[in-house]
Amino acid sequence: MNAKFAASISQVNCDTQPLLNPFVHRLELNTTYEKIKTAILTLILVPVRVGLICFFVVTGWMLATVGLFGVTEQELHEKPLEGWRKSLKRLIAKLIFCIYTISGVRLKIVGRPSTKAEAPLVALAPHSSFMDSVAMVYLGGPSIVAKGETASIPFFGKLINYTQPIYVWRDDAESRQKSVKEIIKRASSQLDWPQILIFPEGTCTNRSCLISFKNGAFYPGVPIQPVCIRYPNKLDTVTWTWEGPSALKLLWLTLTQPSSNCIVEFLPVYYPNEEEKRDPKLFANNVRAIMAKALGIPVVDYSYSDCKMMTRAKEMNVPFATSLVEVRKLRKSLGLKGTEREEALVKANNYACRDCSKVTYIEFVDIMRLHSNEQLALQLFRVYDKNNTGLIDLRDYLLGVLATEEDKTTEEIVVFAFLIYDVKRNGKLTPDSFCRAVCHTLGITQEYGLQIFDQVDRKQLGFVRLEDFLTWAAKYIPHLIYSETEKPNWKNLAIYRNIDKKID
Repeated sequence: MNAKFAASISQVNCDTQPLLNPFVHRLELNTTYEKIKTAILTLILVPVRVGLICFFVVTGWMLATVGLFGVTEQELHEKPLEGWRKSLKRLIAKLIFCIYTISGVRLKIVGRPSTKAEAPLVALAPHSSFMDSVAMVYLGGPSIVAKGETASIPFFGKLINYTQPIYVWRDDAESRQKSVKEIIKRASSQLDWPQILIFPEGTCTNRSCLISFKNGAFYPGVPIQPVCIRYPNKLDTVTWTWEGPSALKLLWLTLTQPSSNCIVEFLPVYYPNEEEKRDPKLFANNVRAIMAKALGIPVVDYSYSDCKMMTRAKEMNVPFATSLVEVRKLRKSLGLKGTEREEALVKANNYACRDCSKVTYIEFVDIMRLHSNEQLALQLFRVYDKNNTGLIDLRDYLLGVLATEEDKTTEEIVVFAFLIYDVKRNGKLTPDSFCRAVCHTLGITQEYGLQIFDQVDRKQLGFVRLEDFLTWAAKYIPHLIYSETEKPNWKNLAIYRNIDKKID
């Protein structure tokens, strides 16, 4: 009975819903009509639009340069612009708004924007595109909380600086703390600072849900106006996520569309109660719930750290990198998080499967000690069963889990990869197994992996041991395994050596 169930698992009609992955966007021109139309409009429409866009960008940049002339960077952060400089900012905002009109954006406004006196902060979500800045331009250029790298964008960096933004370097904890203090200072200031516009999610998603809101903007405990943005278009050419089309491709496809609809809805100002003022996380969650209800989408507790994890996995070339956010959430729901069950399996070097590259659902739940009728376990299995064959490669799952643990160094991950792909359990990796181990952890090509194998296997034994590889790697490719502050830690070999002793 188990064999039949395992063989037909891909055909089971269950009530499980696929877990949302907000960091993936697929965009393809599927029909011949769409391809021909895009080709024609690329030749006819795009050159005209690009020419006009460049004209307005350069004009806006020149005006911003004039407006900022004589203003030091320190002055720009200490006091708001006044007089003619402030009036010039509104003119620049109108010029930039023309860019969206030229690009074919048809903006529909729902609700009423608040004044700074009513709500010092504006929270815009879901954040999915560079096109979201249309709301900022419509509001006349409020100060935005933006990642520090945007200041160096040619032309646009100057325009952004004119809004007197609050820059934050997301990977720098000190920078994040400074940005929070600056938000609090401006929100409570009696000076005529512009409203502060924030993207509380902190990164782009595909708008399928609202991910976790960052708490920074909610620390001041002042009224916030939630603003929802939608793009009700047949072809979504604006969504820019971690996995999907490049910004250049999206810009090109957007410019080939006769028109692109955008709806910006200003919800009523949210006034925090005393409990929310004391608890920024509660404040953020409650605002997110109201916005999710207005948008008709769920809330999902993904965050920027999930994006970093997925990016690292992609750089390492870990199998199913873009699905690892789903895996992390499912493992937590199944009670696997914190158990180190996968690590124990790899260290034991005995997965209880005859062929770990072809594991059935029944074998999977047995190995992971899960209940076979657990719907979440089935969802986890299906993440790796993309082709609905009823079989998965258990090694992909184990490596994905271990490679994305925050406390693991690259060297430790390589050690685990050698254990995982040691098919014969003899401490020796063949060329194929070796390539899998290094290509799925160091992000190198198979061709380069084979070259490394040949250099490590000087005696042409046909296999490579981990210790030999790490000795060679520390000398010839340390940049791939060790950061500037790391040194080879031979204690990581203890696991592997102990297994070698058991085998010998």
